[in-house]
Amino acid sequence: MDRDIELRHLRYFVAVAEELHFGRAAQRLHLAQPPLSQQIRKLEEILGHTLFLRTSRSVKLTSAGQVFLERARRILRDVQEDLEEARSIGRGEVGFLRVGFIGSSMLTPLPAMLGQYRRQYPKVHLQLSETFTSGLIQALTKNTLDAGFLRDGGPTDGLHVETLFSEPFVAVLPSNHPLAEHKTISAAKLRNEPFVFFSPTAGNRAYEKPISLCEQHGFRPRVVQEAPQWLTILRLVGAGLGVSIAPACVAQIATPAIACRSLRGAKVRSDIELAYREGEDRTIVKAFSQIARNSFALHR
Repeated sequence: MDRDIELRHLRYFVAVAEELHFGRAAQRLHLAQPPLSQQIRKLEEILGHTLFLRTSRSVKLTSAGQVFLERARRILRDVQEDLEEARSIGRGEVGFLRVGFIGSSMLTPLPAMLGQYRRQYPKVHLQLSETFTSGLIQALTKNTLDAGFLRDGGPTDGLHVETLFSEPFVAVLPSNHPLAEHKTISAAKLRNEPFVFFSPTAGNRAYEKPISLCEQHGFRPRVVQEAPQWLTILRLVGAGLGVSIAPACVAQIATPAIACRSLRGAKVRSDIELAYREGEDRTIVKAFSQIARNSFALHR
């Protein structure tokens, strides 16, 4: 251990090399001069070469000292940069973050939240991917995603799931449908209507929630057509293939051929949830999650 060069040896050497005066270097380092001289001699012993030419009037670098000064500065600079990078990683300011989301979450405060995160953490490589809630849960469980935004995922073994945003369901009708004349309707009025809906494989709980609004009135919808995205479902409804029940946010993409009407007496709501693995302790995920909570809280 006595033969190992330490960072303090390099700092001491650089100070003396830049001042070319042991007294001034000692003041700069807040050291007494004798200990400084002793450490420089020890450094020279470890290297096996003299770094300074010392006289009673001057201190000069040897040729070995001149080369070693460049190396010492580079090492100290690299160490400082590595320390700053480690601190940034510790603060969640740099790194790689994989986040998944369901398509309808783009009609909620999520896009604004992602923009805020990008501005606040520009050095984080944020990789976004879109899929269904069931796919997000699977990816989080398999550790191919770090965080995800689900639609009605609900409690899931191994995952922390928290609600960020809640909204009512609405009836989606062709604009020329007789029920479209009303501002609000009861789900009971949809009993005999054909439904256009997404597949339960996209997310079982998300599928059953709107179905339950019909079951409260003693019927289960007759689904005549399935589609993977709400945009497709709305277009098919507008074309007259049937009706649907959707989260209220889909009204943002409704065309004039579509009428979205409030469901009278409906208490079941649709939730956008933030999910990540239980026991997650990485700062990068914690920082992202906190921004998500704060951003969505502003829009409740």
